[in-house]
Amino acid sequence: MNKYGPDPDLAFPNPRIPSLCFIKNVITRPNIIVGDYTYYDDDTGAENFEKHVTHHYEFYKDKLIIGKFCAIAKGVEFIMNGANHLMCAATTYPFAIMGNGWEKITPDLRDLPFKGDTVIGNDVWIGQHATILPGVHIGDGAIVGANSVVSKDVEPYSVVAGNPARLIRKRFDEETTKFLLELKWWDWDAKKIFDNLEILCSADVSEIKKLL
Repeated sequence: MNKYGPDPDLAFPNPRIPSLCFIKNVITRPNIIVGDYTYYDDDTGAENFEKHVTHHYEFYKDKLIIGKFCAIAKGVEFIMNGANHLMCAATTYPFAIMGNGWEKITPDLRDLPFKGDTVIGNDVWIGQHATILPGVHIGDGAIVGANSVVSKDVEPYSVVAGNPARLIRKRFDEETTKFLLELKWWDWDAKKIFDNLEILCSADVSEIKKLL
């Protein structure tokens, strides 16, 4: 630990908690982009986060983009566009990937469902064993409940859960949400965050508003 918090360039910031990994430091795929301090917590190998990003093929050119200070729990799965099958034909079976002559009917990528990049904002908490489907955008400050299946965009500072995930509640009123989105505390330098930790972690919204 340095003077103003953990080193964001360390894979494992706290040796006492080996299940917790700052995943930007273990990413090898160029189509996965992760911000500082975002962690994955998994006692079976947090450094293997990429195994939980499935059907992610470079020829699709889709990206998984995750912001700063996100908390991602064990078993979360990000399913990317490569999981999609042809839906406009009589069958959805992916003959081409089996080879042995069946590749003669390899579909054009333009005929396959494509939802674009999957984008997770900043300060997002994703609960254990949640599944994020292709092309979903999850806004800053949102919370995704455990075992949820997120198939649609999630608004900032909202709580969703279920299969499919539905809005449970908003974390704050519209005024406070707007204030937090303007504050963008996750873009502060390490010292400013350190100096304001007590307020950032306070449930007293009036104190938080004094930060702007």
